[in-house]
Amino acid sequence: MIRLKNDEQIVKIRKSCHELADLFNEIIPRVKPGVSTKEIDDWCVEFVRKHGGKPAWYSEGFPGCACTSINDHVIHGIPSKHDIVHDGDIVSLDIGINLDGYISDSCHTVMVGNVRPEHRKLVRVTREALLAGIGACVKGNRLSDIAKAVTEICEKQNGYGVVYDYCGHGVGLDVHEDPSVPNNYPFRGPNPRIQPGMVLAIEP
Repeated sequence: MIRLKNDEQIVKIRKSCHELADLFNEIIPRVKPGVSTKEIDDWCVEFVRKHGGKPAWYSEGFPGCACTSINDHVIHGIPSKHDIVHDGDIVSLDIGINLDGYISDSCHTVMVGNVRPEHRKLVRVTREALLAGIGACVKGNRLSDIAKAVTEICEKQNGYGVVYDYCGHGVGLDVHEDPSVPNNYPFRGPNPRIQPGMVLAIEP
């Protein structure tokens, strides 16, 4: 069931999102060669707790504040003292904050040092796909319009594939809510219209 949020709830979700943006602004410059993903996660936990929040993924049974995925590890990388960042890596940081019961969810990919041109292109195209998906997220459109926008950028314009096994989702009162937001078009499954009060994590 899709849970539409009222204006008061959206204000509180936005506050959680602002805190998450501040976290990224502080953490991203510290992602450098030689640090471990466990160190990155420890910094995130410290920041979240200092600002009155809780790591959102703990409620899902995930053992970290940040999913830290390096290079071809697609998502949900578990922070570890053995996973060391190197020059040329691309490091995905997927983080959520629970602030007074309101959930934010965002991911940034950090390019560390001398990243190969083809990897820089991958990051750039993925960001373009995200922005296209956000642009399609307007009242009256359907989820398929988001998926179509992402697919157009990734597959048709750049020859990349999208990962069919994972998708975006509703968020705000819980970490994962309905609806699922696919990145591939066409897709099978529910395709509701986008309504005011929906809060969506779009995740190409």
